[in-house]
Amino acid sequence: MLTNTQLNTMLNLQDGMNIKVNPQWLTAGYSYLRAAMIESVEAIEHHGWKWWKAQKLDLPQVQMELVDIWHFALSHLIIQHNGDIDAAADAIAKSLLESHTEVTFDGNTINFSNATLVENLELMAGLCIAKRFDVPLFLKIVEQAEMNSDALFSQYVGKNILNFFRQDHGYKEGTYIKIWDQREDNEHLVEVLDSTNSQLDNYADVIYQELEKRYPN
Repeated sequence: MLTNTQLNTMLNLQDGMNIKVNPQWLTAGYSYLRAAMIESVEAIEHHGWKWWKAQKLDLPQVQMELVDIWHFALSHLIIQHNGDIDAAADAIAKSLLESHTEVTFDGNTINFSNATLVENLELMAGLCIAKRFDVPLFLKIVEQAEMNSDALFSQYVGKNILNFFRQDHGYKEGTYIKIWDQREDNEHLVEVLDSTNSQLDNYADVIYQELEKRYPN
């Protein structure tokens, strides 16, 4: 289960990134759940669902889509609580403690604990269309995609910090160097994540600092 420290870290990072994009993001009217719905459908594509052709599950890509969905979900949840990070964190924590396994959608009660990964991705997409996001359902999907809460946290923070790092080092201006020592920045990020304790209170800061050490001057 995601800890309060992890929830606050992710929510603050998401707020910070959104502010970087648009300081008035809370009232801009962006459809974050539409974006989450699109990512849900893309995850279904990466999983494979077509009965008329051979398809192979691409689990790493499904996991990446889930991390992207979480970015949009956190944004939606912050807006729901009028920008109050602590209130959003408390609401998520409360829903996780309740740990329900059913949602009501289109007049039907659906037990997602017994559904397949594709069925749950489809359900999440439907809820997003209806402007709803269910955190226990999402974490069930994360579990079905062979991730745990710590892996979600680590991958989320890593991607968020890399985005910050790119912006701070000239990504928008076109001066950012993406390949260091013959490897792309995301490969360096994976190494940094593997060697850093995700339980650190300043985990995000440490990730940024380690990327800074590796980046060519």
